[in-house]
Amino acid sequence: MTIDEIMAAAPVIPVLVLDGSIDPAALAATLVEAGLPVLEVTLRTPSALDAVRAMAAVPGAIVGAGTVLDAAQLSEAVDAGARFIVSPGLTEPLALAAHDAAIPFLPGIATAGDMMRGRDMGLDRFKFFPAEAAGGLKALSALAGPFGAMRFCPTGGIREDSAPDWLAHPAVACVGGSWIVTSGETDLIALSERARRAAALRS
Repeated sequence: MTIDEIMAAAPVIPVLVLDGSIDPAALAATLVEAGLPVLEVTLRTPSALDAVRAMAAVPGAIVGAGTVLDAAQLSEAVDAGARFIVSPGLTEPLALAAHDAAIPFLPGIATAGDMMRGRDMGLDRFKFFPAEAAGGLKALSALAGPFGAMRFCPTGGIREDSAPDWLAHPAVACVGGSWIVTSGETDLIALSERARRAAALRS
């Protein structure tokens, strides 16, 4: 899949910090069934790569690795079955590693300088991060203006009630949602209901 296909697959990409309290395969199956097939497993916990492996085996799941900081982590994530890579920032070594691995890459940006450096590397799809702390929708609108071909997945501080405003912006292809699965949650029914509401959000 291309990064555009991944970003277009659903309006919300659940951002998952998994600590082992919930079965990752069951979680992936629940989210896919609810209409959110694209899943970002952040590499913030010791069990993250194992979760990527388990979720990647679930039919219909498009599993990526987030919080990827360097080429070594990228390689580990790809080996675990990640189909795309998300990073909190943009560095040339990581961009080159993603290019060499031929894997879709969504690097984090927060400034016009970030976007210009990404453009120099041949990139035009970015995670706007941290979305709310970096100035919110007004900041993204201002940044997107000079870069008409670029599209974004804002992530960080976005809530269920604010997501529709972000998704209504023409430069926003999807948003990252940490509200879908809360820390330590094990209630698949409750998160399925949130996922269904998120899947129904369209610009």
